[in-house]
Amino acid sequence: MNCAFCGGKVSLEGKVSKNDTCSHCGKDLRCCKQCKFYDPHSYNNCREVLAERIVDKERSNFCDYFVPRGSRGGKINRKQEAKRALEALFKK
Repeated sequence: MNCAFCGGKVSLEGKVSKNDTCSHCGKDLRCCKQCKFYDPHSYNNCREVLAERIVDKERSNFCDYFVPRGSRGGKINRKQEAKRALEALFKK
């Protein structure tokens, strides 16, 4: 992942937490501007239509639809995670 603010390369292991920051500039990593769905030309600046409105796009948040910019997973990973959760719930 490259930081949306400074362009620095950020190596990630696992999910991005609310407290993670860029090692180069110190900006929050789990924020709208670091998300794959961020689009300043879309409604609420987000291409994910079900996402809640977030006012400050540069501060960390708890958006359920956050996917780090540059990742390939996105909806496929969410779909797989949901399927695993349902299987675990019903012990399939």
